Amino acid sequence: MAQPPAFLSDDVVAGLLRYDDLIPPLEVALGKFSRHDSSEVAQPVRSVVPIQNHNGFLGLMPAYIAYESILCTKMVAFYKREEGSVLPSIQASVLLFDPEHGNITAVMDGLEITNKRTAAVSAISAKLLMPPQSNVLGILGSGQQALSHYEAFTHLFSFKEVRVWSRRREMAERFSAAVQDPITVCSSVREAVDGADVIVTVTSSSEPVLFGEWVKPGAHVAAVGACRPDWRELDNDLMREAVIYVDSREGAAMESGDIILSGAKVFAELGEIINGTLPALCERTTVFKSLGMGIQDAVAAKIVFDKWKNKP
Repeated sequence: MAQPPAFLSDDVVAGLLRYDDLIPPLEVALGKFSRHDSSEVAQPVRSVVPIQNHNGFLGLMPAYIAYESILCTKMVAFYKREEGSVLPSIQASVLLFDPEHGNITAVMDGLEITNKRTAAVSAISAKLLMPPQSNVLGILGSGQQALSHYEAFTHLFSFKEVRVWSRRREMAERFSAAVQDPITVCSSVREAVDGADVIVTVTSSSEPVLFGEWVKPGAHVAAVGACRPDWRELDNDLMREAVIYVDSREGAAMESGDIILSGAKVFAELGEIINGTLPALCERTTVFKSLGMGIQDAVAAKIVFDKWKNKP
């Protein structure tokens, strides 16, 4: 008889999930995904149901990773909140299954998994695509994803300066105080990205906030917000002039307003760089448009569950 599922809160997940453990298997999973071999990785594009009365969406993200025997799904509710709202913009739960029997083995709060796996994939994009001798990191946004990206990027790379911008300056100042490291709080997007080698956009914007004329030639942009087909973070000039990389071509074609509305062409998936089938054009201005995939949640959930089972 199957054991009842374990429940792991975000606090437990946070204590078990480390970037050094997460990034290598994510790179493997991204590479295998881009081979499009369903015998190794099976993952449909995220299903999304509008929550019309509350300006939100419910997404369902199942994935089966056969080579690691992981069966998982994430349910994520995300909202377009009014400025100043105290309600959370994202809530998530992750279910891990026994792939042979089909029973649920663990139910996990999904926010920490979402934050860390998203930041880890963005960091993989930077490792592959950012220019040599990258010294300045600019972060647009000051929420939970901004914090996880700051942690991942400063853990993996050595920047001489980190800048942050938020629509509300007090939020950027709160972010700076929370990380307890020297960060330049900027009054405008242009100030935050001027001369930056790497730019991370983690805003809730539905209209462009980053414009190509402000971006240093050869910089790398990891664009994480704007996960709906009619939402934007980046303007047409940047999208059309940069080399565009994605986690999933199929997902980007259906969900990314930055790609759909600009008419920009996707050059490669990250997995295609990892596999060596397409190049990392680091000498060019590059954009990684992140939308997130179920396999990323599955990899993270398996790491957490295995550590939890084997803890002393």
